[in-house]
Amino acid sequence: MRYRVKAIGQGADVVETAFEASTEAEARQLAGARGLTVLAMRAERQGGRRARFPLLLFNQEMLALLGAGIPLAEAVDALAEKESRPAVRGVLDDIRKALREGRPLSAALESAPHAFPDLYVAMIRAAERTSDLVPAVARFIAYRQQVEALRSKLVSAAIYPVLLLSVGGLVVLFLLGYVVPRFSHIYEDVGGDLPFMSRLLMQWGQFVEANALIVAGGVLVAIVGIVALVRQPATAAAAGRLMWQMPMIGERLRVFQLARFYRTLGMLLSGGIPVVTALGMVAGLLTPTLRTALESAIARVREGAGFANTLAAQGLATPVALRMLRVGERAGNLGEMLTRAAEFHEEDTARQVEWLTRLIGPLLMLFIGVAIGGIVVLMYLPIFQLAESVG
Repeated sequence: MRYRVKAIGQGADVVETAFEASTEAEARQLAGARGLTVLAMRAERQGGRRARFPLLLFNQEMLALLGAGIPLAEAVDALAEKESRPAVRGVLDDIRKALREGRPLSAALESAPHAFPDLYVAMIRAAERTSDLVPAVARFIAYRQQVEALRSKLVSAAIYPVLLLSVGGLVVLFLLGYVVPRFSHIYEDVGGDLPFMSRLLMQWGQFVEANALIVAGGVLVAIVGIVALVRQPATAAAAGRLMWQMPMIGERLRVFQLARFYRTLGMLLSGGIPVVTALGMVAGLLTPTLRTALESAIARVREGAGFANTLAAQGLATPVALRMLRVGERAGNLGEMLTRAAEFHEEDTARQVEWLTRLIGPLLMLFIGVAIGGIVVLMYLPIFQLAESVG
């Protein structure tokens, strides 16, 4: 759920922002990690969702304009004038109005939390302090492109199994709901002589034919119920907890989350944000279990403990990442090493997903083939027996 927060920032100014969290307490915790003193908080309903702001495209176009030597205010003017979508145009108009009033870009972006996430705003704020806005935007573009590339690989890997299950399920429903009821008339006179499984199948066909509307309504209600259940946040959370408890899958999910944690943290550190502040900002990317470990790590780093060893002690560093982080800590390029660790684990995750897809595809085809073949064999088995008895 999304929580809108009105709070006092570190500069004693009142700011409005929003956080994605499962509970209000979690949202307050995320606000505290950013150094905000919450004044008011309310949950936003997801029903009236506004148009998605094209953040990656916005940064790519702004980078091109800034790289050409165009001042920031004029670059935003150009982006707003060319925009034809009202929702996006409204966001850009608010930004250029704030820039004309003399406010920094980060403050203008912070007023539109639905379009600009907290991590992005913090990165821009850090870039304004060091006057390296163009490199910061370029780093963010590279970060988003890598994240989108990994997401695309995962989605592409899931499409084939989903299609197999969908087509196989439709074929089974067609056989059970249309073909079997019509076959049941053929064996009405020899019902007692049918094999047990064939007799059950024919009885199902007769039941479907006699109660077609009830069965169709029940199937429709079941589908709608399953879809509604899947869309519930509580269901997604329960499924997530179950997957995390599975021996092999849980470990892969942990590594995947740590890879996203490393990449985001590396981008923030490369942008000049202090370690403790950056750690607090990325807490929302982790599950509650890992977030608790991160809070302990933040406390120890704040006390002066070593970064790499602290993450390892809290279970937030894989063996490969630990070695890279120790090197980065000694060489002073921790952000770069975090990014490299993320790349290593993301590539490993992509290979694992590809391997699983190659394995699951044939297994699903075998399962669907056995199900469909079993129904067909049970329908024709009495004919084979009759032929043998006649012969």
